[in-house]
Amino acid sequence: MNIIRAGSQPSAKGPADWFTGTVRIDSPFKGSDSARVSGAMVTFEPGARTAWHTHPLGQTLIVTAGCGRVQRAGGPIEEIRPGDIVWFSPGEKHWHGAAPATAMTHIAIAELLDGKAVDWLEKVSHEEYPG
Repeated sequence: MNIIRAGSQPSAKGPADWFTGTVRIDSPFKGSDSARVSGAMVTFEPGARTAWHTHPLGQTLIVTAGCGRVQRAGGPIEEIRPGDIVWFSPGEKHWHGAAPATAMTHIAIAELLDGKAVDWLEKVSHEEYPG
């Protein structure tokens, strides 16, 4: 058993190549040994969002606070709120982030395939993210 205590790891700023706006990543975790799971708690300030991306084995989001948005390629923008759980299928192109006027926090969980959990693509444009 391993317990990662709250506040034991420094917060990290979401890299500008992968995010638009202010994003904070807290308590990132990875499975040990042969486990493939990884994840983190991610907070998006109002209007902040990921770039388009895919996950080779899919991704689960658990919304814990605020109001956010998710979209898969070719689909409508969907609103997400605390308690919502979002599943993106393996290889499904998508983005997620905060609503225009409200921050949002979620726990993101993905599995690694050959050591990789995500493939980052182009940024979501202001036209794609109306706000």
